[in-house]
Amino acid sequence: MVSASYASFTDDEFTALQSAYASLQESHHALQQRVAELQRQVAWFQNQLFGRKSEQRYADGDTQQLSLGVAASNSLTPTPETREVRYLRSRGKQPLAGAVNETGLRFDATVPVKEIRVLPPEVKDLEDGEYTVIGENVSHRLAQRPGAYVVLKYVHPVIKLKDQRLVSAPATVQVLEKCYADVSLLAGMLTDKFVYHLPLYRIHQRLKAAGIELARPTLTTWVHRAIALLEPVYDAQFTGILESAQLAMDETPIKAARKAPGQMQTGYFWPVYGERDEVVFPFAPNRGAHNVPALLRGFKGRLLTDGYVAYDKYAAQVTTVTHAHCWAHLRRMFLKAEDAEPERTQRALEYIRLLYYHETELKEHALTDEKRLRHRTEHSKPVVDALFDWLEEQMTDRSLLPKDPFTQAVAYALQRKASLSVFLAHPEVPLDTNHLERALRVIPMGRKSWLFCWTEVGAQYVGIIQSLLVTCKLQGVDPYDYLVDVLQRISGHPASRAHELTPRLWKQHFADNPLRSPLYHTP
Repeated sequence: MVSASYASFTDDEFTALQSAYASLQESHHALQQRVAELQRQVAWFQNQLFGRKSEQRYADGDTQQLSLGVAASNSLTPTPETREVRYLRSRGKQPLAGAVNETGLRFDATVPVKEIRVLPPEVKDLEDGEYTVIGENVSHRLAQRPGAYVVLKYVHPVIKLKDQRLVSAPATVQVLEKCYADVSLLAGMLTDKFVYHLPLYRIHQRLKAAGIELARPTLTTWVHRAIALLEPVYDAQFTGILESAQLAMDETPIKAARKAPGQMQTGYFWPVYGERDEVVFPFAPNRGAHNVPALLRGFKGRLLTDGYVAYDKYAAQVTTVTHAHCWAHLRRMFLKAEDAEPERTQRALEYIRLLYYHETELKEHALTDEKRLRHRTEHSKPVVDALFDWLEEQMTDRSLLPKDPFTQAVAYALQRKASLSVFLAHPEVPLDTNHLERALRVIPMGRKSWLFCWTEVGAQYVGIIQSLLVTCKLQGVDPYDYLVDVLQRISGHPASRAHELTPRLWKQHFADNPLRSPLYHTP
């Protein structure tokens, strides 16, 4: 066995070996970090494919939250009252609320009902006076008719008067000039495509199955022309939203316009949600920071967003805007660190969970702004202060690597401490942008259905119609009834009062007596 001693090396050789050893250690450490990062990426992709998509977390065992050892020093009351929920297994068939009978079928008064009377064979040949009905056994079944299309035939008689004059009724007014589509068909196509995400080629197939021959580009033209009529209403709604004292804003991608053969460009919708439950989806060909001031022209108030740096730049340049950040996005940052730092991540999530618990109390009691501010000052502010004190303490731990997901989440939070605390001083500011994300779900749902827009103009039209239809949903307005009325009304409505046709104000002015299609007019 041969042993080597340090004495056998010269000083230069020993220094070179030390340098090589240090380089190998550094390379090994970098490779370990890279492997860990790739493992996290693989785990993320596996979760996207096979894992649960919900971000909801449940308290383990004891529902008392945040026993973090900081309550006494910070006057934090981390133990909300326990809410006991019991689920009892019922025995036998229980009637559902609102059901018409024991079968569980539920429907409202707008659903047509066709009555079918079934007589026993013993009385079929008897006269009415030969038997007496003493009761009825009633059952219900849900039936369906295929998609029905009706051709409206307008007959204008030419009448000769006694003075030899020939008279005839004037031509009926059309929503689209030189177009044989009734307003009911236009509204139905817009609703099918943008509410129920049915592509036009499937609508074309359904028309063909009903015996109606149309060229598919004809449907596209009708949709574009109908949406173009609604553009002034969209502009009026956008103007009204920008007058809000508080906005929520986000961005979501859409494939629009050809980039090269077989490739599409990526554009972006920039949804803006107003304080009166209205939303618009303006389109921009890119995600550049210059789009934010261009879209929010003249806005003054609070702007609630995610952590995209474009909003930070905008808020830094505009002194009349107070920037607030979303706590749900911060929570997602910590969720990404769950595998790397489970204990620390759990503690951070407990703080955020307690904030949402206090917000739930506010919603349940429907407090005024003054009482909401007082409640947040008494309950939420101590939690926020304790959280940021603890996060600053974590950053002093040298065992946390810069690229560690937990370290990145902590840095994300500390960099945005002021904007994350805006809700404490402004009671009308919510904790997150979840209300906006629920509203913009129609865009990713559309991407799953019609995949892309052929042109940027087409993407703009998608933003216009979805702005009105999603706002209809937020305002509790039936989108079909709204479109049938507005498409007929807009040509004669004063341009200076286009705001009256936005779903929110249309509900007040016209919903009680909307215009109907001639399809439902009785002669």
